[in-house]
Amino acid sequence: MRLVRDDVRPSQLMTREALENAVAAVAATGGSTNGVLHLLAIARELGIPLELDDFDRIAARTPIVADIKPGGRFVATDLHAAGGVALVARELLKAGLVHGDAPTVDGRTLGEVATAVVETPGQEVVVPVERPLKATGGLAILRGNLAPEGSVVKLAGHERLFHRGPARVFDSEENCFAAVKAKSIEPGDVVVIRFEGPAGGPGMREMLHVTAALVGEGLGEEVALVTDGRFSGATHGLMVGHVAPEAARGGPLAALRDGDTIELDVEGRELRVLLPDDELAARLAEVVPPAPRYSTGVFARYAQGVSSASEGAVLR
Repeated sequence: MRLVRDDVRPSQLMTREALENAVAAVAATGGSTNGVLHLLAIARELGIPLELDDFDRIAARTPIVADIKPGGRFVATDLHAAGGVALVARELLKAGLVHGDAPTVDGRTLGEVATAVVETPGQEVVVPVERPLKATGGLAILRGNLAPEGSVVKLAGHERLFHRGPARVFDSEENCFAAVKAKSIEPGDVVVIRFEGPAGGPGMREMLHVTAALVGEGLGEEVALVTDGRFSGATHGLMVGHVAPEAARGGPLAALRDGDTIELDVEGRELRVLLPDDELAARLAEVVPPAPRYSTGVFARYAQGVSSASEGAVLR
């Protein structure tokens, strides 16, 4: 009621600085790649410029200071018991990695919230920023000839920064899951799931069954996965999602064939297929995308009007 009386609007709190703080929080906690999608969408709703490259820039300078699953030992309730997300803010503020003067909903600045945090004695969830769990944040943005508009890779929960292997291409999560179940995925493969993006899905499903099945088969550290869909926050392994433009909108994933050599180069920030540009273009010109999964109704209208994942998958 105080917010109503004082005429405090969401747009007064959800500023560019606040969004950058949120990106830093996702990076510092090894948070879900879904945070990228949601924050892009929020920024566009507010009319605030925020791009994929901002996530890469902020994550590259932000160390991981929260020891949270799937890459760490603890869960979110443990973080709450340790003192809460304000502990993370305190550590990032010490290194000048967040905007401490950004206002919060309770009337204090983020810096004031961080300074007033009560840390539970002996907690091990949040480590000092001087001794981080990882020197850089939990995600990166890859581009390249398979993702001209960008893609998102989660770095928490594994140590691999490079993978080269043959493509195993599937046009749906279900087809891929069947292949994993049939034990036809080999160590070293790059599993590609396409036509699962915002328009192709439609709705950009999480590839939860496939990622869990790969781990269950002991392949979590042996293969890579590339998709224009999404991942769960509990995902393990080297997995690239949100590939844009998506296959259903003519993205390069649509031109891939089984056996094509794909490289994921996190340090080089590149996702590429080892094909000449002219061959890739010729293949794309011949692609006949599958029929839309819905021809009428709200899903059909959504597929027609949704934007790229690189823009937050918002309705135009």
